[in-house]
Amino acid sequence: MSESLRARLFAEIDRWRLIDPHTHINPHAPAAKSLADLLGYHYYTELVHSAGVSRERIEDPQIGPEEKVERLVAGIAPLENTIQYSWLIEMAQRFFGFAEERVTPTNIGQLYRAAAAKMSQPDWSQQVLEQTGLDAVFLTNDFDDPLEGFDTSVYVPCLRTDDLVFHFAKRDVRARLDARAQRPVADLATLRQAIGGLFEHFRARGARAAAISLPPDFAPAPIAPAAAEAALTRVLKQGLEAALDDRRTLSQYIFWTLAEYCAEFKLPFDLMIGVNRAVYPGGVYQGQDLFDSRVSLIQYRELFNAFPQVTFPISVLASVTNQELVAYSWIFPNVVTNGHWWYSNTPNYIEFDAAARLEAVPQTKQVAYYSDMYKLEFALPKFGMYKRILAKILAERFVIDRGWSEERALGLARQVLRGNVERIFGYGE
Repeated sequence: MSESLRARLFAEIDRWRLIDPHTHINPHAPAAKSLADLLGYHYYTELVHSAGVSRERIEDPQIGPEEKVERLVAGIAPLENTIQYSWLIEMAQRFFGFAEERVTPTNIGQLYRAAAAKMSQPDWSQQVLEQTGLDAVFLTNDFDDPLEGFDTSVYVPCLRTDDLVFHFAKRDVRARLDARAQRPVADLATLRQAIGGLFEHFRARGARAAAISLPPDFAPAPIAPAAAEAALTRVLKQGLEAALDDRRTLSQYIFWTLAEYCAEFKLPFDLMIGVNRAVYPGGVYQGQDLFDSRVSLIQYRELFNAFPQVTFPISVLASVTNQELVAYSWIFPNVVTNGHWWYSNTPNYIEFDAAARLEAVPQTKQVAYYSDMYKLEFALPKFGMYKRILAKILAERFVIDRGWSEERALGLARQVLRGNVERIFGYGE
């Protein structure tokens, strides 16, 4: 019964058109141009590097896309057990007619050519959206992005704020903000005006959220204006040579200001919590960051209490933090569980974490999944993975264990997969 039930639930869920609420898609080039754009995804480069292929061989700037693919495939066999490898096979089979179960040095040339023929079609991006069943994808836009030249109803802007909070001391970041504001930041008043201008610009072009990734030691707190003004003065004068305490004070002030503007502009503030940057400096590009277990959501209690009118969709990097996230979403009306991020985005962790959320968190407060993808093709295997797990949880824990009808279980699935995205982010308003 369980297997056939799971299959029926999955078949129905897989028919639905969805919205992807967090990606790194470039709206001017949303789909892959060659197989190198897919195999160059950091999941593959970091795993192949971990399995023994040198960074220099993977990131050699002198090679073209086909040779890069050949080099990666030459070292890909140890990855065959991973879920990431299954994503690759599913994309190859579904998009490019690949008939084999393994990608090898012997068949990669054929696959490369088949992919190139598809990807060269002028409407390839739209084909991928249709085949994947996506109505829209949320972007990750630099704060100075002009947000021009793309359909913002399909490629939905999102204000990414990491540079403002953690890299304001860098000269180029300040120059970008000055250019966007069309005046230099000279004091707290002009800093706040510049940040407010960013929100006006993004909101006018259909933005549905602001977002930031946060290290384990960050703890939001309000900063007194006098202390913030003094820190800003020194950072403007000294840049990266400013004292660490001044840079931290300014980071706190800017973060709190962003939350204030989220409240004013009625935008959710996506918090992705727990990433340690450059833990492994010898790793490949984007394969250097990790987490540790020092992070706790108790560090955000003051923020959640201070801004009850702001919705905070929370992603945690480690599955070990999921129970805490469930508890905070259980208690705080403005805390929402959001997806399965990065190192938690494998079936074992997803099933455990998603079941905990579905059993303990109000159904209106869960954003089930996002792809975090850089190219549109990855939505198909990533969402497919999640939907299979969701069907399993619903079949076993709700229909069989709790006696729910299949229709009721599917209603829950539709809410967490699509309905909550529309309501929480105001998509379609």
